Amino acid sequence: MTYRRAAIPALAGALLLTALLWWAGASAQALNLQGSTSVLGGRVAAELEHWLVPWAYDPPDSYRLGAEVSGGIGDTASVDNSRYLSLHTTAMQIRFGAVFAFFVPGALLLIRRLPPVRGRMPATLLGVWAWGVVAGTLAAAASAPWLIAANGRGSYRFLPNLASVIASGRQVLVLTALVAAAVTVVVARVAVKGADPLPRQPVAARAARLSATVGTAVVALSLVVLSYERVAAQIQMISPDGGLFAEPGDLLRQWLLLGGWSGPAGGSVGGWLLYRAGDVLLLVLVWWALRCLPGLLTRVTLPAMAIGTVCATVLGLLASQLLGMATNRTGMRWGLIQLAAALGNGVPAALTVGLTAGLAATVTLRVAGHRDTESAAER
Repeated sequence: MTYRRAAIPALAGALLLTALLWWAGASAQALNLQGSTSVLGGRVAAELEHWLVPWAYDPPDSYRLGAEVSGGIGDTASVDNSRYLSLHTTAMQIRFGAVFAFFVPGALLLIRRLPPVRGRMPATLLGVWAWGVVAGTLAAAASAPWLIAANGRGSYRFLPNLASVIASGRQVLVLTALVAAAVTVVVARVAVKGADPLPRQPVAARAARLSATVGTAVVALSLVVLSYERVAAQIQMISPDGGLFAEPGDLLRQWLLLGGWSGPAGGSVGGWLLYRAGDVLLLVLVWWALRCLPGLLTRVTLPAMAIGTVCATVLGLLASQLLGMATNRTGMRWGLIQLAAALGNGVPAALTVGLTAGLAATVTLRVAGHRDTESAAER
């Protein structure tokens, strides 16, 4: 599939994802209306507003009011908050522009190397969905310094604030990315009609299995080793001496750890195993995706394998979180909105780990494939 054909659905999906996120943010103000609280309930309305506010283009009311400071005996003067309003506007412009800018190249590569023809359409849909979530997360990271400065905390606990801003708004991002991915794949399916036949590069089964195993082992390193409570605590405690980059523990955990777990101390073994089933599901899905990915790609390249591995890791995370929601009996009394609060956690770590795993899987695939070719030639 040529770049020209793939560019049309990639641009359409990027425009739709940006528009959906803007619309979701613009809807945050409606949740403050009395009717919304009466229909949804105060707890649900507050939770939904918490999801939507990170994508709200209009600044919060606190930016508009201005702080009062003494202007003399018996007088007060209002501080001009125009600088903070301007910073917030700039931050949201960067955020929505970055969503578009990050989504297009990833979707373009996925559609070109994984076109939505017969046998590939579900994989393309899932891959573009996962990449939409990644694009939104990267956009949040790109705009975070401006949002932090707009809140008047530009130099106070910068790295913990940066981690908090990056993690916000992920629930809405998961839903809007799914809608954008569906439209992108439909447009791509239309665009691919009449194109030249799309080949599949033959891949030896042994090489594909070995590649998937190596890539999954890299993911397991983050999920099993680094996410263990004692190791995670050591990462959390890393703290250079003062300054702007002090207290990086939250940020490091966000970009390195796919989860968190401890032994079954103080609880039943069955409950602990049920809790760990999500991690097992994640690793199984990553292995299966990496096993099938080389055979689905029209050409096995490092960028395609890297983005494919990132998408597989994100999808594994979402699947494990959905399984956790389904098996969380104690959380059902709070309702679906509260259960979905953890949806989208770990995407920054999935990006870091997925890129590393994709690189390892690609190198392994090429080395193993070269050895298989040499062995076949000798025979």
